[in-house]
Amino acid sequence: MVVSGKIVIVTGGGNGIGKALCERFHREGAQKIIVADREEDSAQAVADTVAGDAFAVDVRDEAAIKAMVDAVEDRYGRIDLFCSNAGIIAGDGEPWWVTSASNETWQAMWEIHVMAHVFAVRACLPGMLERGEGYFLNTVSAAGLLNQIGDAAYSTTKHAALGFAEALSITHGDDGIKVSALCPQAVATRMIGSVESGGSAGVDGILTAEQVADAVITGLADERFLILPHAEVAQYRAHKAADYDRWLGGMRKLRRRFGNPDL
Repeated sequence: MVVSGKIVIVTGGGNGIGKALCERFHREGAQKIIVADREEDSAQAVADTVAGDAFAVDVRDEAAIKAMVDAVEDRYGRIDLFCSNAGIIAGDGEPWWVTSASNETWQAMWEIHVMAHVFAVRACLPGMLERGEGYFLNTVSAAGLLNQIGDAAYSTTKHAALGFAEALSITHGDDGIKVSALCPQAVATRMIGSVESGGSAGVDGILTAEQVADAVITGLADERFLILPHAEVAQYRAHKAADYDRWLGGMRKLRRRFGNPDL
């Protein structure tokens, strides 16, 4: 996909990777960028810089996503690219068991990392199928391919997000629907906050959001399913597939190195 001339929606567009995507899409010549974020002021600030439209949307609210999609289709006739990008991180917390996170944290992760993607696709598919084309960019995380030490809820829901993206491509690829899963490791956004090293996710360096946006432009142009801003992730994924037990042992070693991360 070439972004020039396209109608694009970006959720979580008020900050971090989403903001960088909006700005880069604008430089690439997108016809209109719709910036969706739960923080209305942030969405509007970014929309103002890219001559776009702002929507205050909580991605856990299916009706709000559907209303936004309907409004954009009514105004511009179509949606070419939907970037389902919103995400959160929490950490397992004390006593750093795999079950330490609260049920509320698990539910929020599920709704934001999985169901928000489902809601976006459900809202956009009718129009895309009618036109025989459309593109979904789902921000997943390298945690969906590997794991995030110290955050079981994040890792589990990101695996589910990747599974949904695969199912979307398998089910609707023959209908002209294209899918990319964006899977970076640590990125310098509010999500890693005060963790200077990025924890275990930062072992290969912390990218800027702008570097991730650069990788997205290249990945969309190639129409690759996996967009890996950290090139090392492909190698780690290969090691995992080749010898699962050895990979698990390596991850335990990494956990011992980083201890209980303060996420």
